[in-house]
Amino acid sequence: MKYGARNKLTAKVTSVKKGDVMALVKFQVTDPGEMASVLTTESVDDLGLKPGDEVQLFIKAIHVLPVKE
Repeated sequence: MKYGARNKLTAKVTSVKKGDVMALVKFQVTDPGEMASVLTTESVDDLGLKPGDEVQLFIKAIHVLPVKE
């Protein structure tokens, strides 16, 4: 799958906080150290994100797009 974002980091999911519609997912990365992404709860469920998962973070503008391959 191709992504429009050009910058990516490897990260580990450290926490997932789900609301009714949106979820906050925090990631541990080597540099700058930690990042976070706000995405729909449906997206979190579709990706099956949970603490300890390793993902690729694609950064585009102000958005952090987690991708689990």
